[in-house]
Amino acid sequence: MAKTARLSGCSDWINLEFVERQRTPPQLMKLGIRLHLAGLSLSNTVRELERFGVQRSRKAVHDWVQKANLQPVDGASPNHVALDETVIRVNDEQYWLYAAVDPDTNKIHHIRLFPTYTTALTEIFLRELREKHDVSDAVFLVDGAKHLQTALRRSGLRFRYERHGNRNSVERVFREVKRRTSLFSNTFSNAQLPTAESWLNAFAVWWNRCRS
Repeated sequence: MAKTARLSGCSDWINLEFVERQRTPPQLMKLGIRLHLAGLSLSNTVRELERFGVQRSRKAVHDWVQKANLQPVDGASPNHVALDETVIRVNDEQYWLYAAVDPDTNKIHHIRLFPTYTTALTEIFLRELREKHDVSDAVFLVDGAKHLQTALRRSGLRFRYERHGNRNSVERVFREVKRRTSLFSNTFSNAQLPTAESWLNAFAVWWNRCRS
């Protein structure tokens, strides 16, 4: 992504209520959050902020992203939902990343990490998705994974097997997340699962804003 694309855009979607004392101008804090979520490493984000005369540590930028507690907006009513999971590594440990994406808009409706994949965990993911969005009439697009199909059937949700086509929307999300997971060990040293999930939710907010 070009630097000009990272530097441009509105930051009103970033809430800084967590700030107790403003050592950094709010707009530059928001810029730092946007730059990191857009793909810059913490080190490169720090260097960009130095161009504005602001010197902050990598940990400071990391804490801004975490404390902002960004969450994807609830209340969508999609016609289709691309559902899938994939393996990623966080701090040298293996996790399964579940994602539900609207193939019409490419927006992420829900994203979650689990230590493994099972039908029961898929049902938990679907329950959380239903608490956030109205997907009762949506058709879920899935591959041949039996745990996904079984969980959807048990949850009373419609699904359709689709190997490619509209399911590519969730694959695009996975490709971008996997590109970024190489940064996790640097960004989240000795990270716990909630820290990685907080970053993923913040990433989902940024991803969705870029598609509005």
